Amino acid sequence: MTSASAKRRGRPRAYDPDAALRRAREVFWRAGYSGTSLEDLAAGMGMNRPSIYAAFGDKRALYLRAVADYAEASRSFLVAALDAPGPLREVLRAALQGARDFYLDDGGRGCFLIGTAVTEAGGDPEIRAIAESTFAAFTQTFTARFERAAREGELAHAPEALAQIAVAALNNLAVRARTGADRPTLDALIDATVNVVAPL
Repeated sequence: MTSASAKRRGRPRAYDPDAALRRAREVFWRAGYSGTSLEDLAAGMGMNRPSIYAAFGDKRALYLRAVADYAEASRSFLVAALDAPGPLREVLRAALQGARDFYLDDGGRGCFLIGTAVTEAGGDPEIRAIAESTFAAFTQTFTARFERAAREGELAHAPEALAQIAVAALNNLAVRARTGADRPTLDALIDATVNVVAPL
């Protein structure tokens, strides 16, 4: 091997894969999967089409990566938020408020998963599986926190049923943020959810 070829092989990547994936997600978020072209992705990611194919595969493969990455980040956020110390009412309110703030970001774009993957899930088993596994993970995370609250005497109802309500509220916040609901409207939804799950 010549020194020149060794330098070429040892040269670092000309792009940051994580940053490129985040930029792709932003492009998909704006127009949805079907409304996004490879030209849109190339412009938004700052990469040419051959480089995108080499790094991520075709448009569908790139979208699946973006959805899976977002789903994992969302699960991690919820686990951390519900693991915070304090009474259940305070922890739940703070978790929902954190989601509210995120959904209102960038003009109220809501949730990437709900805003883009749900529309594709009916015709794509892989996207449907990612969405379903994410919602199931949310339910399990809420259930675990509510079971702890039940052991500590903060809940009188079935934790699993309340977890379903909490996930529904989380998704409702995402949808309402995307359709233009303002902060007071979302705060009213948060208050109602907290009062149903953990009444005073």
